[in-house]
Amino acid sequence: MKYGIYYAYWEKEWGGDFLPYIPRVKKLGFDILEIALAGFPEQSEDYMRALRETAEAEGIILTGGFGPPPEVNLSSADPAIVANGFRFWEDTLRKMEIADIHFAGGATYSYWPIDFTKPFDKQADWERSVANVRKLADMAADRGVTLGMEVLNRFEGYLMNECREGVAYVDAVDRPNVKLVLDTFHMNIEEDSFGDAIRLAGKRLGHVHVGEPNRRPPHAGSRINWQEIGDALREIDYPGYIVMEPFERMGGKVGQDISIWRDLSNGATDEDLDSRAAASVKYLRELWG
Repeated sequence: MKYGIYYAYWEKEWGGDFLPYIPRVKKLGFDILEIALAGFPEQSEDYMRALRETAEAEGIILTGGFGPPPEVNLSSADPAIVANGFRFWEDTLRKMEIADIHFAGGATYSYWPIDFTKPFDKQADWERSVANVRKLADMAADRGVTLGMEVLNRFEGYLMNECREGVAYVDAVDRPNVKLVLDTFHMNIEEDSFGDAIRLAGKRLGHVHVGEPNRRPPHAGSRINWQEIGDALREIDYPGYIVMEPFERMGGKVGQDISIWRDLSNGATDEDLDSRAAASVKYLRELWG
């Protein structure tokens, strides 16, 4: 397995310049940097080439994460919104290919975070989403990209809240480059058993996000049984990526969207966050071998 971290651990706003994070995460002991895809249509091809060249020089794998805004929602009943979604993905997939990014995960099947003040029809949205993700998967396959459908907790999404629903969704889409994403933060809320959920996902599992129940980096002494999770991943012979997605700082759009209403970092500097991330990835590598 290879280990990574999401760049927004250090940020208060989505987007920005990802280039400085590539050597940074390498120095901290990671193999992967996960970056946000939302701003890709505005980025130049030269910037995509710079991402690729810097990642290659550092020996870092780049992956992409995406919380689609409502205007690109592929489960929408509005054909104009769906068409806008496909326009977004057409340009983004092209730029991912330039940057040598082969994985895009998140709530790619809907939008995020969900506005629960608005009505929705789960079954109808599910059916539209499945049909449109099939089309998106074929577009992605042409660019060598695997799509990850992330199972989200009930407060952030409604189409799939547990692994069982995620398995049904991936099976319905039925494309080899559409996989499941499980995240321990969401699993802690929704699943009865981490191990059972991972075993149920089996070969459908394409990406794993890890973090504590309060979204701190994984650590020893947690109430999450990290040994159980590692054992289950070995049982299914999981060959993929483990990407931590910690959030500790208040403020900005990141803090708002993630619902960070107190300073979980305890006033940490960037150097403090670096130290915690390095200790966390060292802990998982040693625990999971």
